[in-house]
Amino acid sequence: MKFPWTQSLATTGLSNPRVDDPDPSKNGDSKDVIDEVPGSPSGDSSDENGVSGDAQNGVKKVEAATIVWTKKQLIIAYVLIWFIYFVDTMQQGMSNSLLPYVTSSFSQHSLTATTSIMSSIIGGLFKLPLAKILDIWGRAEGLATMTFVLTIGLIMMASCNGVQTYAAAQVFYWVGYNGLTYTMSIFIADTSSLRNRSFMFAYASSPYIMTTWVGGPLAEAFLDGPGWRWGFGAFAIITPFMISPLIWLLASNTRKARKMGLIPEKEDFNRTFIDSVKFYAIEFDAFGIFLIVAGLALFLLPFSLYSYQADGWKSAMIISMLVVGFVLIIAFVLYEKFLAPKTFIPYELLADRTVLGACVLACSLFVSFYIWDSYFSSFLQAVNGLTVTETSYVVNIYSIGSCFWALIVGVFIRYTGKFKGLAVYFGVPMTILGVGLMINFRQPDVNIGYIVMCQIFIAFAGGTLVICEQTAVMAATTHQYVAVVIALEGMFANVGGAIGLTVAGAVWTGVFPEKLAEYLPESELENLASIYGDLTVQLSYPIGSATRTAIMKAYGAAQKDMLIGGTAVLIVSWVSVLFWRDINVKHHKQVKGMVV
Repeated sequence: MKFPWTQSLATTGLSNPRVDDPDPSKNGDSKDVIDEVPGSPSGDSSDENGVSGDAQNGVKKVEAATIVWTKKQLIIAYVLIWFIYFVDTMQQGMSNSLLPYVTSSFSQHSLTATTSIMSSIIGGLFKLPLAKILDIWGRAEGLATMTFVLTIGLIMMASCNGVQTYAAAQVFYWVGYNGLTYTMSIFIADTSSLRNRSFMFAYASSPYIMTTWVGGPLAEAFLDGPGWRWGFGAFAIITPFMISPLIWLLASNTRKARKMGLIPEKEDFNRTFIDSVKFYAIEFDAFGIFLIVAGLALFLLPFSLYSYQADGWKSAMIISMLVVGFVLIIAFVLYEKFLAPKTFIPYELLADRTVLGACVLACSLFVSFYIWDSYFSSFLQAVNGLTVTETSYVVNIYSIGSCFWALIVGVFIRYTGKFKGLAVYFGVPMTILGVGLMINFRQPDVNIGYIVMCQIFIAFAGGTLVICEQTAVMAATTHQYVAVVIALEGMFANVGGAIGLTVAGAVWTGVFPEKLAEYLPESELENLASIYGDLTVQLSYPIGSATRTAIMKAYGAAQKDMLIGGTAVLIVSWVSVLFWRDINVKHHKQVKGMVV
């Protein structure tokens, strides 16, 4: 790319390209990586410094900061983001491998999916309040807050003494982790042109290509050495250490912009503590969030907990949770419609068919993924006889393939400006093919190579769809609402994940123990509970023995039902993509200042 650097900005000494220049290459000044994008997004008004006059404080801060950024600082920021993702993805790979052993250590392996339901719901729903935090307070403040919450979650996981404590730790961890990655995504959106943003998102996730090979061996090293607790404890120290430089860089540029007069000084509202609590409770729609979090949690959890009650679905506790959860969900809808001073979900954005279609796509993809993925690592060890390290390699084919393919998709969108066709004609059909084929291939006595093939199909499809859906929601709005629409897309994804986990837990608790009791030799029926509840007990029976064969057949039966459900849900994905507008992002201007 070539851009002229002719129009000086008196307040900063930096230069911006001319808005009225029809040929940005005539100056011959080549800027292949970083360019300064002028002008205001549609419907936006700017002051004399180029900062949006009608934007919220956090947006003004970041727009002012991008004006004072130097090219060197922006490059350093993107390098720091890459290393933060590297550490986080390495920790994620390790955690995924450790999870079945954490639940098994408390003889609750069947709750592997259930431990993540609450964290998925809250972690996803928290993104919209976090969008408010970022837009009202600022990006550096949001990043620091999320780092603190993530670290608390890691400490709690390292010290947990039961599945309940571990599930609570997961809530803290996923709120922090989702918030951290979301904040960095918003930073990328703030500092990249829409044309290049797909590639920059792919760049940020590229560490998965390398850390995939580290997570499994790292988990195995902790399991064979100091134990799984130290796996979480080590990253409770490493993670905040790695994130601190980026927080400092963001904060220092905001201070620089404030000193230069690009950001107005904070007004003194003379609010008391109680007044402040009331203000932010309204601003963040705290009561609405409580209603939807409590409602979804109470409604979804019984589907994976009913088998632990003596009366099953007839249990008073299960019935009460379902009824109260349903009532709270209805109450949330009515409250948001008629009573909420500030609505939790921005309906005016959801009214856009591209935004809504992208959100429905995110939800349906996550529903499908978590239905078939929740017990995948356990399946590979119990049925295919893979080690923890080998299992991590197969499970993470999706991460490697999707992150690699996303780079190619980002380049394609950069040069063509198109994204809808990729999703309609390649992304969704390839996902349906990959998941559908696993109905037959994820069974005992089927060569692992077929599963690997399906994972490759799903990986390439996923790398396409994630980039396309994020591009779709951002292309449909202006910079003022980028944080909100990305949060909205993330919220739908996480709620979809919670639904998928719920369905997986329900199928597992409903099918696996029943089939296990049917296939086990009579001499082992007395050990049914311990086999059902502990992966290590399952693996203790040698492959070829009657008991291990029974376990494998029970896994196959449960996995088949999960995969049928996961494939059926993907029809919704195809329909949702068809509703997108075919927006060309090649010449769409959305951000200001020194950007990629």
